[in-house]
Amino acid sequence: MRYQMSWLLAGGLVVTGPAVAVAQDVLTIGVRSEAASMDPHWTQLSGDTQVQEHIFERLVGLSPTSQPIPGLAVSWEPIDETTWEFKLREGVKWHDGEDFTADDVIFTYDRLRAGVSGAPASPAFQLEKGGKQWMKVDDYTVHITTDGPYPTMAEDLAMLPIIAEHAASGAEPSVDFNTGAAAIGTGPYMFEEYSPGSQITVKAFNDYWGGEPHWDQVVFRPVGQDSAHLAALLNGDVDMIDYPPTIDIPQIVENPDFTVSTIPADRLIYIIPGNKHVEPFITDVDGAPMMPNPLRDWRVRKALSLAINREAIRDRIMGGASLPAKNIVPPGFFGYVEELEADPYDPEQAQALLAEAGYGDGFNITLHGPNDRYINDQRILEAVAQMWSRVGLPTEVDAMPRNVFFSRLIRGDELSMPGFDVPEFSIALTGWGTVAGEATYTVSGTLETYNAATGGGNGNFGRYSNAEVDARSVRAKRTIDNDERRAILEEAITIGMEDYAYIPIHFQVNQWAMKSNLEHEPRTNERTRAMDVRRVD
Repeated sequence: MRYQMSWLLAGGLVVTGPAVAVAQDVLTIGVRSEAASMDPHWTQLSGDTQVQEHIFERLVGLSPTSQPIPGLAVSWEPIDETTWEFKLREGVKWHDGEDFTADDVIFTYDRLRAGVSGAPASPAFQLEKGGKQWMKVDDYTVHITTDGPYPTMAEDLAMLPIIAEHAASGAEPSVDFNTGAAAIGTGPYMFEEYSPGSQITVKAFNDYWGGEPHWDQVVFRPVGQDSAHLAALLNGDVDMIDYPPTIDIPQIVENPDFTVSTIPADRLIYIIPGNKHVEPFITDVDGAPMMPNPLRDWRVRKALSLAINREAIRDRIMGGASLPAKNIVPPGFFGYVEELEADPYDPEQAQALLAEAGYGDGFNITLHGPNDRYINDQRILEAVAQMWSRVGLPTEVDAMPRNVFFSRLIRGDELSMPGFDVPEFSIALTGWGTVAGEATYTVSGTLETYNAATGGGNGNFGRYSNAEVDARSVRAKRTIDNDERRAILEEAITIGMEDYAYIPIHFQVNQWAMKSNLEHEPRTNERTRAMDVRRVD
């Protein structure tokens, strides 16, 4: 058997089976997570974004290794301390033949700032950071001002898809995008069909500014269960799948009819301890609420970390496809702290810390998480629960579909109100992908104190708060010099991780499986895109 191998970022390996040239105009992709909406301002979940990226584009794109590259903007630069100038790409057409101009950019950002009614997790907070204001200079020039120096403008705008003013003005959020009426983009593919629970179909836009697409039609078919996911590929129902079951990777690699592509991910899997004074899912040995909440003691949080055997999770659950972590960004990313190494498995020290903190008799935990979002998420939840139970903390697992989980994680508590989210869970497993290869957004999003007005802490669902981290996060977002900003970020990360603001488990390793007549350029941000897939000639 012949294999082709090429190394990517941080040792990512692409393993390709025998080259078989087969003419194919339709690419069918089996996806584990179904897109919830075609409205690109509705959520930030990868399952939605990866489909929407075929239709809608951003001013700034991302390379396979998550570095900013030109998109609908051909260039950007700061023209003074508080103003960035973006030069837009000329000659770009919307799918209905209308011209793309700066008016569409202004309309998009105005829509986001006004708030997208009903959106569970809109990316609008990116516009609040730095006090951004935008202005059309001419049809192909936009100025964005901030209330101070702002080094990560490109990274922020890489998260904001541009929609067509003439198609989306007055549209009902999500609904008119799901029917296709407002789903008019500039991307290489056009909306064709959105059938929840069945499939999403896009078709080639032959007037695309970047050249004619490689596929006439692309079909995204949700196949959630691991066994069904793999069977869909092996039976020929789909051409490729994301998240192939890790236990089956050796079988796929050894089969000459299939190939596997792999790259280290920017996705951190971690556990978030809640910081309310009383947490509903943390109780004493008799089942009564505990006051104060033991998770507010850093010794307890460290004990929870030391009780997790990350190597066992890697070897027995992930099939070797994970990188145990204490960092919040992966190796090679801007802000990675070399000195932070994953905690060892040390149940004895964990028990000693619990006793030192006054919890030698233990307490009860309910650990929440999704069962259909991350690689082996439910199995990881169950393994962690067993490990915590062994150190005297009886732990139950409550796993649920991702749509239910994230709604409750973000704003499930009865105290939530518009403009102020209150998470429901006391301790939960989730994931976070670092944007554009650098840590500024991750520090701000997951470690900074929650502030709905500024967007700080938008992913801080445990409501951790540390003034030392906040000060450094704010400074980093205002520091143009890269070396200085890196040092500030590393300080913030070190403080937060030594305080166990949350408990990193590992970075995922992204894997895809496909027919051997295909080759695929994998992406660190785990998105599955037809633009990255080619037939082998």
